[in-house]
Amino acid sequence: MIFDYRKASSPADLEADICIIGAGAAGLAIAWAFLGTKTRVCVVEGGGITADERNQALLEGSSVGNPPFDPGASRLRAFGGTCNYWGRGCIPLANLEARDWVPESGWPIGFADLEPHYRRASTFCGIDAHEIGEDSFLTPSTRQPLSFDGDALEHKIFATSPMIFGHAYRETFERADNITVLLHANLLELEAAASAQAVRQARIGTLDGRRGVVRAAHFVLACGGIENARLLLSSNSVVPAGLGNQHDLVGRYFMDHPSGKLGTLFTEQPHVVTRPYDRNVPKGRPQVHPEICLSDVAQRNYRILSGRVRPFAFEEPVPEGLQALRDLRTAMRARRRHENWAIKARVCGRKNGEPDYIAKAMPPAEDIRALTLRAGLNAGDIAKAVGRKLTRKPTVRTERVDLIGYFEQEPNPDSRITLGEERDALGLRKVSIDWRLTELDRHTYRTAAKLFGAELANACRGRFQSETWLDDEAAVPQVFGTSHHMGTTRMADAPHKGVVDRDCRVHGVDNLHVAGSSVFPTGSWAFPTFTIIALSLRLAEHLRSRLEQAAPFLG
Repeated sequence: MIFDYRKASSPADLEADICIIGAGAAGLAIAWAFLGTKTRVCVVEGGGITADERNQALLEGSSVGNPPFDPGASRLRAFGGTCNYWGRGCIPLANLEARDWVPESGWPIGFADLEPHYRRASTFCGIDAHEIGEDSFLTPSTRQPLSFDGDALEHKIFATSPMIFGHAYRETFERADNITVLLHANLLELEAAASAQAVRQARIGTLDGRRGVVRAAHFVLACGGIENARLLLSSNSVVPAGLGNQHDLVGRYFMDHPSGKLGTLFTEQPHVVTRPYDRNVPKGRPQVHPEICLSDVAQRNYRILSGRVRPFAFEEPVPEGLQALRDLRTAMRARRRHENWAIKARVCGRKNGEPDYIAKAMPPAEDIRALTLRAGLNAGDIAKAVGRKLTRKPTVRTERVDLIGYFEQEPNPDSRITLGEERDALGLRKVSIDWRLTELDRHTYRTAAKLFGAELANACRGRFQSETWLDDEAAVPQVFGTSHHMGTTRMADAPHKGVVDRDCRVHGVDNLHVAGSSVFPTGSWAFPTFTIIALSLRLAEHLRSRLEQAAPFLG
């Protein structure tokens, strides 16, 4: 059942076996695992069915690091979480083992621990037709990728999920008798017992002033890599430093997937490089795609982090008729847009050099009739574009391909999230983000640009020109976040090494768990959502076992 907590018809106080804070991919996956069981699950979500500016303002904060990081422009507060806007790429995580050139690397669990949960995650994501490998899907991609001469680069295959979880599972949760979802219910604090060894209840409230509590046997924080840390630090009425923070680790090791333009290929054959990696494939074909990645051999030999690159054709001036046709399509789609489009533009916007698809999708100034006329008067431009597409060439002539790199980040305890002095509308302290890069990160960008550039230039008989910031070791790296927030409640067997144990239980707090990429000790280059879901389903199995065995300690 789904309730709007702002309304009197929704109960103010609830009791459950499991209380999940957050209805993003992690929280919904855990709740999904308990559908149709006798376990009572309460999901507390601060947003509504869709995003709105008032709730989004609760995600704002400050940035004190370099590069700067805007905490309010990379997250979504709504049922389904930021995955309402996700790219839907799924791939198992690599680099779980310790690497001697990457400090603080190594997970306490391995692929064998995750494999059965990856398979269930495939069902949740609607991609169970594809066979899973250790760090790639095994289904052949629709388009044949390039062949590389050396051993520095390799391909990994990811699958595209058809799911937008908030849409796909909304009716399922509306009908579920044992699942209660509270919308517009914000966590104010996880109140601990006097001993701080267990959570007694979750204090919740709305922006309009309604207050209540959820009492449960187990609590799960599933609010993302930034908010999980913020809420632990804010739960400080019993332990001033915050829950799980006895070793000052909550909020540390904050990571993203830094991305930026590495350089440009100049070639008369841009389609040779771009077409194999075009993700727009015909319906009915396998929705799996190759990614150009740094090989394990290259990572070890050059002592660098993992990374991938995407080639984007840079269009020459678009012919007038073709531009009119594109504007006409945009105008038609604009009629069907939801009111939260401006929020999507903020959350999905990229500064890393990728084509700005959001900006291109904004409604044009001309009306539909004028655009139709302009397209008709320049129909020859459209015919030429169709001809180029039929010969597997870009619709607009280009001799330039931009290479955008996406990288793993070194775990760094000084890259962290703390609480600032400013408070939000609920009275909670806003986050302050100190996002930092290390010399290993910079070394990776410089080395990877050369490896990617040389191999791809050879493939298209072109010339690679790297970005100027890569040639100057003193220059500030021109990289940006990709909304993949990780590491702030990292997993480790020892309490002085991490915030949660291998079962995602907060060290020292018997009935408090954390779900999501905040538990990642390292992030690889891979899209994190598939692993978030697998870990969440693994946590659900652990919680089921705990509930069957005994009641948690509440002293």
